Amino acid sequence: MATIKDVAARAGVSISTVSHVLNHTRRVSEDATQKVLEAVAELNYAPNSVARSLKVNSTKTIGMLVTTSANPFFAEVVQGVEAYCFEQGYSLILCNTENQPPRQRHYLRMLMEKRVDGLLVLGTDIDSTLRDMLRSYKNVPQVVLDWGTECDFANVINDNARSGASMATRYLVEQGHTDIACITGQLGKQTTQQRLDGVRDALGEHGLTLAEARIFEGDYESQSGFDQMKHILALNPRPTAVFAFDDPMAIGAICAAWEAGVKVPDEISVVGYDDVEMARFSSPPLTTIRHPKAELGQMAVQQLMGRIRNKELSVESFTVEPELIIRHSVKSLK
Repeated sequence: MATIKDVAARAGVSISTVSHVLNHTRRVSEDATQKVLEAVAELNYAPNSVARSLKVNSTKTIGMLVTTSANPFFAEVVQGVEAYCFEQGYSLILCNTENQPPRQRHYLRMLMEKRVDGLLVLGTDIDSTLRDMLRSYKNVPQVVLDWGTECDFANVINDNARSGASMATRYLVEQGHTDIACITGQLGKQTTQQRLDGVRDALGEHGLTLAEARIFEGDYESQSGFDQMKHILALNPRPTAVFAFDDPMAIGAICAAWEAGVKVPDEISVVGYDDVEMARFSSPPLTTIRHPKAELGQMAVQQLMGRIRNKELSVESFTVEPELIIRHSVKSLK
């Protein structure tokens, strides 16, 4: 592997001249610059980023822990993060933890060893184990997305889960639906409880309640939406509408209805949450609650870079407001 000394010898210039050309730290003559660049190309030289990072105390790298990058919502946020990092000249190291403490611990240690400039954490209801791990590295700037609780060592960007669920439920009631079933995420998750609270808020505005028998626990994955919809379709009387707490479960529910010969929305209406890319291509196109995912990723990186540049900035919390996206999966009963 070529070294900076090899480049200098090939170009016939000093090592410091090579450094100034590559780092743009001093004006170098056009002739010398051209010789250096030609030598770099001929030798396939790549600067030693580790050595440089030790000198300038920056690796231009951001680490990101994600609960699961397979979830469409998370994947689209990650895409926004990566795009903005690239624009700003930063590299992104993505680590999929699957919510497993050994993996969280391993990846956090690896990211710290690689001296990342900052850390992004994307997931729902981060537990006390991971929170303690993150706190132990509080000297590294951090931004947490979709946490749902306050944090004393990192900026937090929350989705307003309660407001979004109220919005979805209110729309169903306005369309004449008073018997609504919910396919939730895991009931132990704070995000799930916030969305249930939002459902109850909207129903309460119209003198309605959510019966426990109308709550079907899923896990935010398509298969659970499919499985729970089969139980819902077997009910007598059957609910006229289903609110799934994310789009993959909603699409799984629509698939179960199709297999059972039940038409959406003619015989049962379905609403999702998140507005992932596939939602507008489902059959029928899915009415859902939207978060600006690319913008969310960009906001997270902007906040993180602000904290990287000024580590004395105080910790802040931000809330992203949801939006109702009306498509064709809800029938008006009025």
